[in-house]
Amino acid sequence: MKFRFSGRPLVVMSMGAAVLAGCVSGAAIVPPPRGQSQAAVRPPAGSVSVPIGQPIRSAAPRPSGPIDPGFRRAPAGLTDRIATLWRGFPGKTGIAVQRIDGEWAIAQRGGDLFPQQSVSKLWVALTVLDAVDQGRMTLDQRVRIGPEDLVVFHQPLAARVRAEGSVTMNVRDLIETAITHSDNLANDSLLRTVGGPAAVRAFIAKKDLGSIRFGPGERLLQAGTAGMSWQQSYSVGRNFETARAAVPAATRRAAMDNYLANPVDGASPAAIASALTRLARGTLLSPESTDYLQGVLSRTRSGPQRLKAGLPQGWKFMHKTGTGQNLGGMTAGYNDIGIATAPDGTRYAIVVMMGNTSSGIPARMALMQAVSSAVAEFHGR
Repeated sequence: MKFRFSGRPLVVMSMGAAVLAGCVSGAAIVPPPRGQSQAAVRPPAGSVSVPIGQPIRSAAPRPSGPIDPGFRRAPAGLTDRIATLWRGFPGKTGIAVQRIDGEWAIAQRGGDLFPQQSVSKLWVALTVLDAVDQGRMTLDQRVRIGPEDLVVFHQPLAARVRAEGSVTMNVRDLIETAITHSDNLANDSLLRTVGGPAAVRAFIAKKDLGSIRFGPGERLLQAGTAGMSWQQSYSVGRNFETARAAVPAATRRAAMDNYLANPVDGASPAAIASALTRLARGTLLSPESTDYLQGVLSRTRSGPQRLKAGLPQGWKFMHKTGTGQNLGGMTAGYNDIGIATAPDGTRYAIVVMMGNTSSGIPARMALMQAVSSAVAEFHGR
């Protein structure tokens, strides 16, 4: 199958008949068309017509075509394109697209739970900013980070902690580092400061975000996915990878399968698209916090070849990626979620999540690019 985006062809492995059963089309229910105006009533025979002057016309001309094209319902071509892309990709994949300045949403496997991995950093940032809005925290609040706080995998901030003994940063800089660099240590430091996983879960429930779970934190999540129990010594160097390599293959496979079947940090693509829509509309945070977080998301450095690369010149994109552990060529979560803004200001929430797939990294990125490219292609139709 060949996808085209940004004017450049990119080849993705052919799927053949490898189609997942259980496709869920999440097209939103749109309001029925307004009732037709009543037919003109003819006057009875013999009646007298009394002149009453010229009819008063509205200053706004009546549209000759469909009312608000692309506002109340998704373009048919986009719905079909998303379905075709979804059917053609191997493994468990979920896609959701929602018009933020409109009334429609479409999805494939939109209600299923997928591992979020670092996508969940968004909920931590939202919880922190909600606490700021409520006066329980400030962006200038200082947070100390020591060796006892180190986590696992991507944590560039850890080098400073080891070199300096400890680091103190304000909440504003921690949010910037956690989102734009996807730094696990910065994110866990925010999580600890705001009240831990329970605080994030309470925020999700308070805002009624739907099918979005929040896990136990980076250390316990990654250790559990590998069939291990966390030890703080794993945060040093490559100790985690060394210990993981010693875990029996059957134990690792069982732990991975259990995680994928029921991810403790799982979320549905449709719920994430809805949350992004509410963020963009300004109904989750104060206006100041909404603008601030969207600015941070626009500076995300991870995943430049995922959804962002499929958008043509002139479009803007703010997003958060998520990538899990690999086992036997399969990744436990390969995601990108974000808000795309067309040159005319129209906004779309776009979510692509992969629970597991046999496709390589280039093919995964190509699917994401094809999805965002399709949104741009059908914009305004």
